[in-house]
Amino acid sequence: MKQYDYKAIIKSNLWENNVVFAQMLALCPLLAVTSGATNGLGLGLITTAVMFFSSLLISLIRSFLTAQVRIPIFILLIASLVTIADLAMNAWLHELHKVLGLFIPLIVTNCAILGRAESYASKNPCLPAVVDGVATGLGFTLALVILGGCRELLGSGTLFANASLLLGDAFSVIELAPFPEYNGLLLIVLPSGGFIMLGLILSGKRVIEQWISKKPIKVIENEFSCH
Repeated sequence: MKQYDYKAIIKSNLWENNVVFAQMLALCPLLAVTSGATNGLGLGLITTAVMFFSSLLISLIRSFLTAQVRIPIFILLIASLVTIADLAMNAWLHELHKVLGLFIPLIVTNCAILGRAESYASKNPCLPAVVDGVATGLGFTLALVILGGCRELLGSGTLFANASLLLGDAFSVIELAPFPEYNGLLLIVLPSGGFIMLGLILSGKRVIEQWISKKPIKVIENEFSCH
């Protein structure tokens, strides 16, 4: 029986093989909704939920699918889950639904969801498929929050502004205003600022990876003493 390293799966999808920072997928919603960290967190959590259920269902039915029809069925299944998520958000998170707007139905076109369904969920049992799907979704959420947080912090001096309004009262604890007197940098909150900030984040990730990959050099000194 094949053994799965769940820690390696999570690490890969969060950092090494992150759908945004490594694979450069889902850039359209990433750049469009990340004017603030709250929007990024909301879209990321919805995408993670869709990936959880799609990975689970596709893994369960994988043995019944033929090669000729698997892709249309994957798309139909993902579209159905996104429709349910869209209706649920409109009912219970209406303010966030109005902010994210068109980008909720466009989750269907997210290459990361279909890609993981085809490359992993359709070829593995339920538990590893679910772990992979959730880790991929959380990696996407991490990218959205980091980019949105950086743009919001530099653009307006706040973090997770209006989180309680968009996500519920429980999220009021994450609303921060580190620089209340800061006037903000308009360029960062504009669409061009998203590209600039993404480039800086990707550069920072590359620097961190190079720093981590460097192994410390151990110098062994032989001491000789004369007696």
